Order: sequence, then structure tokens, then C-alpha cells
Amino acid sequence: MGLLFAVPSFVWAMGSSLGAESTVSPSLMKLAHDRVTWFVAVLWVTGFLKLFGAALGIGLTRRRGRRIGRLMVFCGGGATVLLVWHGCLFVAHGVLVEAGALSAAPDLIGLTRWYLYLWGPWFIVGGLAFAAATTRYVRRQDARRELRLYGAVGALGALLLSLASAVTGIG
Repeated sequence: MGLLFAVPSFVWAMGSSLGAESTVSPSLMKLAHDRVTWFVAVLWVTGFLKLFGAALGIGLTRRRGRRIGRLMVFCGGGATVLLVWHGCLFVAHGVLVEAGALSAAPDLIGLTRWYLYLWGPWFIVGGLAFAAATTRYVRRQDARRELRLYGAVGALGALLLSLASAVTGIG
């Protein structure tokens, strides 16, 4: 699934808006359509990060060397937090809009629903899948305590990055 998740990023980075017009924010679509250099770079980087996530998910299925195992658990913990956090933000925003606690422009209501019912849950499920894979990997290792520490540090780092991103309005 991680490989399929990367495809839209690459398609949009190459200039197509296939599948994005009704499911992605108009402001992001404008950046992609206008071929804004930094945004196109973000799309490419995002696509490669999704490929890395797919490789990480596959890597967590078998025992690895000590250093690689530490790195994978660190990244697995980080991926868990980033994906669940991102998905929960989408869902929370959508719930607040649907409940009338937040307002959205009439032309964005449909988009808000895409984020509430598709994108948010998709990110949450992906994060939970990383949590399960990382936990399973750690349980099958001899140095469980050390690996749990790497996973916790990765998760904490991702949480701090996410909070900083939210506070500064960057992400």
C-alpha cells in the first residue's frame, strides 16, 4: 500500500492533477498548477518519503542487524506519531466543521469531507500499521529495552516536529 500511496505525489509533481481536483485543498492545487518550485520539490520529497515508508514497513518484517534495527525502530516510532497525528488533525477539523463549531467556505465543504472520511482515517490506519509492525519487530528481538528506547525517541522527535510545524503554521 505504501507504494500506491506514493504514486499521487509523483503524478502531481510531474504536473498532472489527476485525482487531486476534488480531494486536495485548492490552495495546494494552485501551487501545483503554477509549478511553484518549492512546492514541486515538496511533492517529490513527499513521494520519496512515502517510498521510504514502504521500504521501512517491509524492513520491519524480518530481523536486521543491530544498527539497522535501531534505525528502523526509530523511524517506525516516528512514522507512527506523524501519521496518526496528521490523520487526527484531519478528522478533528472535519468533525468540528460538520458539527458547526468551525466554519468552512461552502465550496470547501466537500473537500473537508474528503479529509474527514478518507484522508484522515487513511493516515491513522497507516500510523497504526507502523505501530503494530514496529511493536512486532521489537518483540522478536533480544535487545527489547534498547529498541523500545529508540522507538520512543523517534516518536517523541516526531511529536515535537509536528507540534513545531502546527505552531508555526508550516504544516
